[in-house]
Amino acid sequence: MVNRLLPYTNHFLKLKNGIRYHYLDEGEGAPVVMLHGNPSWCYYYRNLVERLRGSHRVIVPDHIGCGLSDKPGDDSYDYTLSSRVADLEQLLEHLDIDRDITLVVHDWGGMIGMAYATRYPQRIAKLVVLNTSAFHLPASKPLPLPLKICRDSAVGSFLVRALNAFAVAAAFVGCKRHPMPRALRCAYTAPYNNWKNRIATLRFVQDIPLAPGDKAWDEVTRVEDNLHQLRHKPLLICWGERDFVFDHHFLALWQSQFPSAQIHRCADAGHYVLEDAASEIIPRICAFITADTTV
Repeated sequence: MVNRLLPYTNHFLKLKNGIRYHYLDEGEGAPVVMLHGNPSWCYYYRNLVERLRGSHRVIVPDHIGCGLSDKPGDDSYDYTLSSRVADLEQLLEHLDIDRDITLVVHDWGGMIGMAYATRYPQRIAKLVVLNTSAFHLPASKPLPLPLKICRDSAVGSFLVRALNAFAVAAAFVGCKRHPMPRALRCAYTAPYNNWKNRIATLRFVQDIPLAPGDKAWDEVTRVEDNLHQLRHKPLLICWGERDFVFDHHFLALWQSQFPSAQIHRCADAGHYVLEDAASEIIPRICAFITADTTV
């Protein structure tokens, strides 16, 4: 049922560990790589893919455990930021994509994408940032209570795995301007239809680094320390200002790291800004990507 939600050809790469990594590969031209977050999947980018595939080669993977990718247990896959970046590297190497890349990132896709970009800044042409992070939790912002419960408690783990609470809640609160109708909420939650298939939804939250010693801490620190390598790249930020996680604290950090970035604020849009403010920001993103910009 899930694969029928996408009007595109599904591609799969068998990673070195034997796990199948699903991705979309549409169009021809300069590559645009779109990275989703948690608890969404490549479906989040479907409308942007449609607009860009006539002029660009658009690559949209589903992170392992998400969308149409395999959903292995912990005995077969290490659900950490480092694994996510390694998967992306393997995919782009397989597709022979190593230059003129535009990265479009949202939520956890921001940290994954910026980890890749800071390792290979020479491969990156442009960046599009949508309610995400590339740094540690701002000192001025505590971890929101719902995330803390999911990350650190047995009750939270049960709610995520047994009731799909994280994905369902995100579908309800992620859009503020245009709340998702039931059919759209069902599309977002469809890949996460049982206990086994909700493993990545939980592991992403548990991988949020809050202190030295957390698995992702060192990699996030490395990314944060190397963002300056990307400062000269054209960067567009489209921000839903009613996101209770990636709020003005995070936007302020993006502004401080990238003072020349173009910023478009959507005052009444939520976390799923590409969904919530589609008619407003998709044309803006397409214009930014297709513009002849010297880097």
